[in-house]
Order: sequence, then C-alpha cells, then structure tokens
Amino acid sequence: MELRQLEYFQMASRLKNITRAARKLRVSQPNITVAIKKLEAELGVQLFDRSQKQLTLTPEGRVFLKRIEVALRNIDDAILEVNDYKQLQKGTIKIGIPPMMGAYLFPKVFSGFRRLHPKLDVMLYEEGSLTIREKLESDELDFGIILVPDFTPNLNVLRMTRNQLMVCVAQDSLLAYNAAITPQDIADSDLIMMKEGSYLREVVQNKLSALKIVPRTVLESGQIVTIKGLVAHKVGIAFLLDFICNDSPDIKAVPFQEPIFVDIGLAWKKDRYVSKAAQAFIDFCKSLGGND
Repeated sequence: MELRQLEYFQMASRLKNITRAARKLRVSQPNITVAIKKLEAELGVQLFDRSQKQLTLTPEGRVFLKRIEVALRNIDDAILEVNDYKQLQKGTIKIGIPPMMGAYLFPKVFSGFRRLHPKLDVMLYEEGSLTIREKLESDELDFGIILVPDFTPNLNVLRMTRNQLMVCVAQDSLLAYNAAITPQDIADSDLIMMKEGSYLREVVQNKLSALKIVPRTVLESGQIVTIKGLVAHKVGIAFLLDFICNDSPDIKAVPFQEPIFVDIGLAWKKDRYVSKAAQAFIDFCKSLGGND
C-alpha cells in the first residue's frame, strides 16, 4: 500500500469522479484508476460502487476513507512539524551545567542564543561535571557545558575558555595577603569542598593527594553562593574558578603556588544524531570563540 494510492482514493471519494480527481491532482485518469484497483485488490474489498453515474463509496469504502483521512492529516501535520524543526521554528535542547557555572557563565550563553533562536526551547539541568558526562553517554542530555577532562573517548568536545583554579579566602584573612597559596597553607586550613560528582572536586583532590595533603574538610556544598558566604565568614577556604571569585568584595582569590588551569567546553556524545536545533547551538558556541 502506497501513500500515493491513498491520496488518489481520497480525492476520487471527495469529487465522486475519476476524471475530476485526475485533473485536481494533475495526473492522468488511468493512473488513478489503476491505483484504486490495486488498492482494492490489496484490501480484498470493493471501495466504490461503479454502477451509478458518479462514484459512490461502498460501506467498506466509507469506513476506509474515514480512517485514511485521519492518517493523511497526521502525515501532513508531521511534514509541517518537521519543516518547523528544519527551519528552527521548533526544537528542544537539554543542557547540563555544573552549579559553579550556572549563575556565572550560562546566562550569557543562553541570552545570546535565545536572541538568535527565540522559538527553540532550552531545558537546563544543574549537575556536577561527572554526572553530566554520565547523562550524556546515556542519552539523557543533548549537551553539557563542563570542565573538560583530559580523556573523553565517548564525547565530542568544543573547548570554549581556559580558566584558573583559585584558592578563595576571606578578604580580611591573613592568607589574603599572600601572593600565592602554598601546600602548607592548605594543610593548615579548614576546607569547604564541592559535593561529590564535581569534576573540580576531583581535580582538587588529585592535587592534594599529589602534595601529600590530607584535606580537613569541614563542609561540602553544591551551591556556590553558600560556599562563598562561608568563605567570607572565615569558616574555611574553598577552591573556585577565577571568574566566580573576582566579583566578590568579601573574598580574595589567590592562585596556587603552582597554578592550575582547567578548560570549560561544550560536550556531546559521539556518533549521536545531531538535530538542527542542536547543531544551531554548537554553531553558536563556536561563534563565542571555542576551538575544536
């Protein structure tokens, strides 16, 4: 059964005449006649009563017409909707982003993309970078804006920015006067750490392990505002990216004695179909200065 046969049958039923249906569809009369006969043969029933001057549907024909009109209408709607997606009039993008970047980096990215594509929906999920990578690989997310690890075998990565990991201390603390934070400074301090699932936490823990420092963690949080407030009140020191610390008057960002840099990038699963909406987001992020 072909779509063309259904369209011919529908038009002949509406106009009750093969000749007029052929003229309307701009095909030859024999084409419609043959198509309808093949359709009847395939169904094993007669769809038209041809004993009258004009075509009249049989009871079976009426039932069949009612059903295929719904089907053809759904097909037309599907084509229109797909064209909307193709022309970026519709589409949904699911993006994971760590809490550390949610309030500081993503608003600029989102607002710029939204101006270009106001009809595309963006759904934001705040998770740690490690959790985001897992959800990308399980197809729960389209993209993640993450701290990029050294090895990403299953992900495509568009590197967007390079940032320095800083030690955040209270503005009026003794450590605020240091030009750099030494391993001994960290060993002597209470630490406020990001929660499990944060790649930044993993970077910090690996660094501390390499320095043979056993961290004295007093609190863990996934909320940047909470961490900064705790640092400002001298509860402990924290490890945050430079752009997060720089706008806080109660906090001083001091580099490690051996500077640590991390890349932020857009990640998506390799070998997965990239929709038009998703490709538009990739292209937009490239325009911000990312490099493959």
